[in-house]
Amino acid sequence: MTAPERHGPEAERPESERRELRPASEVGVGPWPGGPQAWPDDPRYDPELLATGDRRNVVDRYRYWRIEAIVADIDARRHPLHVAIENFAHDLNIGSVVRTANAFAVAGVHIVGRRRWNRRGAMVTDRYQHLHHHPDAPALLAWAAAEGIPVIGIDNVPGSRPLEHRALPERCVLLFGQESAGLSPEAIAGCSEVLHITQYGSTRSINVGAAAAVAMHAWILQHAGTAPLGGTSQAATGLA
Repeated sequence: MTAPERHGPEAERPESERRELRPASEVGVGPWPGGPQAWPDDPRYDPELLATGDRRNVVDRYRYWRIEAIVADIDARRHPLHVAIENFAHDLNIGSVVRTANAFAVAGVHIVGRRRWNRRGAMVTDRYQHLHHHPDAPALLAWAAAEGIPVIGIDNVPGSRPLEHRALPERCVLLFGQESAGLSPEAIAGCSEVLHITQYGSTRSINVGAAAAVAMHAWILQHAGTAPLGGTSQAATGLA
C-alpha cells in the first residue's frame, strides 16, 4: 500500500506552491491518517513512524518504512561502485561523501585511516549505507585486489588525466584524498589511474565533498539506469 494521497484545497495546488506554504520547520509527513486501524498490513512499515509521523530525510517511497526495510530495498539494486576516502585528520567532508554515496546507491563507502569520522554532514544517511574501514591505503588496495576491483584515484596531481569523457569501469573504487593534502603517495602508487576534474577558475582545487559528487555522477551517467519511482522529488531539495 502506498502513502495516503493529499486531499482538500492544498492537494489542488502545484507541489512547488505547497512547499512554499509549509512552515520552514515542517518536513516529512505526520501520523498515518485514520489511526492504527488504517495502518497498512506490511512488515516494511514502522509502527512508531505510523503513529508519530516520519520526519526523516528520505524520498517519498520510503515514508514510514523501517530502516532495515529501506536498506534491503536499496541492496536489491545497488550499483557496483565503491567510494573510498582517506581520513587522517577527522575530515569534515566525509559526511558529505557518505550522503552523496547514499543518493547514488553505491555498493559501499570505505574509510581509510582513522576509524572515527565526522558524521554531521552525512545527515544520518550512513544508516542506509554499507561502511567499511581500512587502517591505511595498502589495506584498501589489498582488499580491492582480492575483489578484482580497480582503484581509480581522483586528484589533480601531475600526470593525472581529465575525468571528463573518460570511460569508467562498471566495477571500481573511486578513491579521494584528505582535504588540502589530497591523495597520499601510497594511495597514488596503488591506483590503476588517477583522474582530475577540469577547472576553469583561479582556485587550485575544489572541496573533496564536491569532487566526490562530480566523480560519482560521472559514473552514474555512464552506468546507471532510470531511478526508481519516487527516487528524487523532495530529497533532492532537502525538504524531505
